[in-house]
Amino acid sequence: MKYLITFLISMIPLVELRGAVPYGIGVGLPMWQAIIIGVIGNMLPVPIIFFFARRVLEWGADKPVIGGFFSWCLKKGHNGGQKLAKSAGDKGLYFALFLFVGIPLPGTGAWTGTLAASILDLKFKNSIIAVIAGVILAGFIMGFGSVIVKSFF
Repeated sequence: MKYLITFLISMIPLVELRGAVPYGIGVGLPMWQAIIIGVIGNMLPVPIIFFFARRVLEWGADKPVIGGFFSWCLKKGHNGGQKLAKSAGDKGLYFALFLFVGIPLPGTGAWTGTLAASILDLKFKNSIIAVIAGVILAGFIMGFGSVIVKSFF
């Protein structure tokens, strides 16, 4: 059951792997198993987010209640992406995506990174590679951090 709960936690937006790995280690899973389960669960929704998030935002952009917010998200993403592309270049965008997903801070992760990649019209394959690499990095950071914290208790 603890494997399933760890897996399901890793699929929750904003919590993702950052909550799943510490939970898994906290309930007694070996660090490597917690990381692998967390990475797989965290990556499962990524293709769906990539292909449908932008469509949902574009669909909602002209709706009365949500239109203003959805339009703002699209405009902000587009403008930010152009600015970042000019300063970082094409490869720099994917490296930035990798770091954004890989450094486990609140609001960063596979869900947010994939949404950003979708809004910025980044290539699917390169985006997925950057997000997977970032999720693995975040998994190691959270895994080792959790083991260190757990050793004090």
